[in-house]
Amino acid sequence: MVLQYKLKTEKRWKDYPGKAKLKHPVSKCDFRLLSSDKSKVLVKKAGYAKVMKRFRQIEFFKHRKG
Repeated sequence: MVLQYKLKTEKRWKDYPGKAKLKHPVSKCDFRLLSSDKSKVLVKKAGYAKVMKRFRQIEFFKHRKG
């Protein structure tokens, strides 16, 4: 999966470098989640908390045994 972000005032999406390397606070950015080949949008434009919640759900079910 690929996490991308952009400032709310910008139009172009960028790959997310990590919270520590981000130059702006996450409250001023929009986020989205894409499949690993970037062909499918898993979460459309949303806040950081909502996107990360969905990311953790997908990872949990991907690695679930049974």
